[in-house]
Amino acid sequence: MTYKKPTKAVITDAGFASRFLPITKTIPKAMMPMGAKPVMQLVVEECVAAGIREIIIVATTEGKAVYEDYFGNPVEKVYKQLESQGKTDRFESVKQVLDMADVTVIEQDPVLPYGNGSPVASAKPYLDKDEAFIVLYSDDLIIGKQGDVQTLMEAYEKYPDAKAIITSQEMPEEVWNRYGMIALKDKEKKTLSHIVEKPKTPADSPSNLTSYGRYLLTPEVFEHLIPKNTGLDDELWTVDAITKLAAAGDVFVIPSKGRWLTTGDPANYFAAYTEFMKMGGI
Repeated sequence: MTYKKPTKAVITDAGFASRFLPITKTIPKAMMPMGAKPVMQLVVEECVAAGIREIIIVATTEGKAVYEDYFGNPVEKVYKQLESQGKTDRFESVKQVLDMADVTVIEQDPVLPYGNGSPVASAKPYLDKDEAFIVLYSDDLIIGKQGDVQTLMEAYEKYPDAKAIITSQEMPEEVWNRYGMIALKDKEKKTLSHIVEKPKTPADSPSNLTSYGRYLLTPEVFEHLIPKNTGLDDELWTVDAITKLAAAGDVFVIPSKGRWLTTGDPANYFAAYTEFMKMGGI
């Protein structure tokens, strides 16, 4: 079956971010700043730049209120104060947040097991059965001239019968044990065989290609994102579901046209922040 081109994106931030405690006791991890914007806004902007304006953010119970406030609260008191000071130009950045996309914030389904596949599964009722969709992990940041969402959309024009499309980046051997490493079924076609999640040794990694949180998926993925399909560490993994899709058809692996940075722990967050600011981030 061929699915319609995506018009919706699912962005996940439903974990407890324990590596960032105590600050994440109060704010979601993706609300950590990159310059004057939170990481989540940059992820939403990546979607909007590719023509995706319907955004579903999957959050914790506490995070839901924060995101609804950030993307929906017009903060009239702030505007009136700036107006009285003749500084309404400073409010333009707030207007951009409020107008940039149609953002729906939902909570992760509490009956689902722990794992990065559960927020995606939680968004199923908000997606169309005949349309592909984009998935983004909010702790993954793409910097450069073109975001991965645009790259995925362009690839789907070329491969409309794909079961899924994922972006990839080459990574050095010393970090292969931290990420999902890609095994290609057909190196010429760049189709996926499977993904080895956090290989224990370099010898266990099938390549130097890393998979991270930028996917174009078809609704068939929900056949595999179910509680009984837990994998490593008894978690429900999106990559396991993508591997099952690859067994049934073509899942294409497309190199990123930007640069992937992870913000998922304090050290990498600081490195990403530094790189972002060097490239002119504000």
